[in-house]
Amino acid sequence: MAERPIGLAALTVLDVSPANQVIVAAEAGYTHVGLRLIPATPTEPVYATVGNTPLIREVEQRLKETGIKVLDIEIFRLKPDTRVINFLPVLETGARLGANQVLLAGNDPEPSRLADNFAQLCDIAAPLGIAINIEPMPWTNVPNVKSAVELLTQSNQNNQGLIIDPLHFDRGANTLDDLKLVPKDCWRYMQLCDGTKEKPQDTEGLLYQARNYRLSPGRGGIDLISLLCALPEMPISIECCNDVLALHKSPIERAKMYIEDARALIRRVAESA
Repeated sequence: MAERPIGLAALTVLDVSPANQVIVAAEAGYTHVGLRLIPATPTEPVYATVGNTPLIREVEQRLKETGIKVLDIEIFRLKPDTRVINFLPVLETGARLGANQVLLAGNDPEPSRLADNFAQLCDIAAPLGIAINIEPMPWTNVPNVKSAVELLTQSNQNNQGLIIDPLHFDRGANTLDDLKLVPKDCWRYMQLCDGTKEKPQDTEGLLYQARNYRLSPGRGGIDLISLLCALPEMPISIECCNDVLALHKSPIERAKMYIEDARALIRRVAESA
C-alpha cells in the first residue's frame, strides 16, 4: 500500500498558482497533483485555466520538468440549469494536461435530471479518456454514499466513479457497510484528510471545516484506519486545507507534513491487515 500514487489536491495549497502547485507537489515528494480548473466558490483566486492560455502552457512545462502527473481536475457541478456541453473545453484542457479523473458535485434536487446530465457528461468525457467521479457531500443533493450509488445505478456509464472524502464520509449519514454497495469498477481514487472528533451541527460549520479547517491524516478524530481497510487500494489525493497552519507554514512545509502523515497512516493500515 505504501507505493500507491499520492496526489496533492488543489485545495491543499490553493494559496499558490496551479503552476506552482506542481512545483510544490514535486518538492514535497508527491507523484501527482490535482488541478482546480473551475473555482469552487466566488471568493477563490481566478486563473485562466481553460484552453491554450499562458498559464496552461506554464503548467505543461512544470509537469514536463518535474515528472509530476495530473490525477484529477475539479470542481464540476451539476445544477438544474447546467448545460453539460459547456464543460467540454474544461475536459479538453484536463485531457491536454494528462488528467484522467474529474471530481463532480451533485447540486440538482431533481434525481432524474441529475442522472441524465451525469450520463451525458460521462459520454462527453469518455473519448478523452476521462472518468467522472461523484463526491458525496452532506450539504449537496448527493449527500451520502447510498445516494451516490443510486445516481451511478441510474446513469450506468463505463467511465463513472465515486470518490470518498473522509471528512464528508464521517460527517454524512454513512457506514462502512455502505461502501459494499459501490460497484468495484467505480473505485478510481480517493481523498485523504482528517477532521475534528466533534462534528459540526449545521451546514455553515460543515462548509467551514471542509474549506478551511481540515486536519492532517492521523492527527484528528476520524477513524481513518477502519475506512482505509474497508476500501480497495487506489490512488490517494491529499486534501488538507487549514487556514491556521497556512499562517505559519509555507505551502511546501504543509505539503510535506501531510504526505509524511499519510505515509505513516498507510503503514499502520498495512500492519493492521
